[in-house]
Amino acid sequence: MNNEKKICSIIEQAEEALQPYYKKNKDIAYKNFKKVMAAFTNHSVTESDFSGTTGYGYDDVGRDKLEEIYRDVFKAEDALVRTQIISGTHAISLVLLSLLKNGDELLYITGTPYDTLEKVIGTTEDDIGSLKEMGVEFNTVDLKDDQFDTKSILSSITERTKMIGIQRSRGYSHRKSMNVGEIEAVIQTIKEKHPDIIVFVDNCYGEFAETREPLEAGADIMAGSLIKNPGGGLAKMGGYVAGKEKLVERVSYRLTVPGVGKEMGASLNALTDMYQGFFMAPHTVMESINGALLMSYVFEKLNMKPSPRYTEERTDLIQSVSFNNEEEMITFTQMIQKASPVNARFMPIPDLIPGYQNPVIMAAGTFVQGASLELSADGPVRAPYTVYAQGGLHIEHVKYALEMSLTELSEKNMIEL
Repeated sequence: MNNEKKICSIIEQAEEALQPYYKKNKDIAYKNFKKVMAAFTNHSVTESDFSGTTGYGYDDVGRDKLEEIYRDVFKAEDALVRTQIISGTHAISLVLLSLLKNGDELLYITGTPYDTLEKVIGTTEDDIGSLKEMGVEFNTVDLKDDQFDTKSILSSITERTKMIGIQRSRGYSHRKSMNVGEIEAVIQTIKEKHPDIIVFVDNCYGEFAETREPLEAGADIMAGSLIKNPGGGLAKMGGYVAGKEKLVERVSYRLTVPGVGKEMGASLNALTDMYQGFFMAPHTVMESINGALLMSYVFEKLNMKPSPRYTEERTDLIQSVSFNNEEEMITFTQMIQKASPVNARFMPIPDLIPGYQNPVIMAAGTFVQGASLELSADGPVRAPYTVYAQGGLHIEHVKYALEMSLTELSEKNMIEL
């Protein structure tokens, strides 16, 4: 049996073994879809809601209705869903920069946040416009054995601590992602002693992965990107912030200007994709998670190093695998690009990217630039040479890319079948 046939056989065995997990995920997707469908019905979505606005964007009925739908599905008091939010990092930054002021402290309790937030926080020499420049202190508490270190968290809170930050997904770290139940438990502990502290959750990659979202677990505010989960693979741009009404109002003043907030911001012709993407999101997110399960199962059977394992509870899209060296890491990532529907002939190579401290290699042959609900893979080129794969609008694409990448790795004698 040649390598390609062996790989196809391994993947077929994996799909058979994963059927119980797939069924469980379909149940989660249906529960989430019912919430979305109820919101669409309750708000009487009509074709006219997709018309959009230009210029100032006053009286944008469709935009406002979409925000009400997000509000209801995510169990928020208010939501801000805008094309003007350019990324997840932008959405997160809006929260931090609008709710913290000189003399406050931001305490992240999931360790160091994602690389792109370093300049926002001001942990590098270039601190223009950062929290550091504003006079906001930043501290972290690392996880302990992949769990919230409650004792250290409580002892680290001071009179200056205005906000607790929780990054739900692992980002470019080797810790596990935090599920909603774990987030709920730590929030309850914090709020018992410090009820006035704002708890913020970076919800990127996590929406619709479980049947509850962080606001239902006691978070005050959360943020994410529409070219990740909630855009359903259709939204071309945008981000959201959802949570307590007064907090969202302050964020809206940062996005536009004080006194205007949510009243302005043209939606142009983007609303159809934003509505339909949110409608599709519960299904598409689970297709992506099922693809991650497939990768994890196959990697484990090939004695590679996947994280999380296929048996572990999922709370986001991220599936990582660590390689022995830089060459293996680059080969795998390049094959993900080659298996993409867009720009498949392009060859990704490691390079320095604004916001990152190490050269990064990125495979992203996506219809929407940077959309990580579509199949992509990336990682900083540093030991232990971990690639973070995410997305896959449907599992067939993940399967195809897995076949191609494993075939190339085996032909180069980088893995044993």
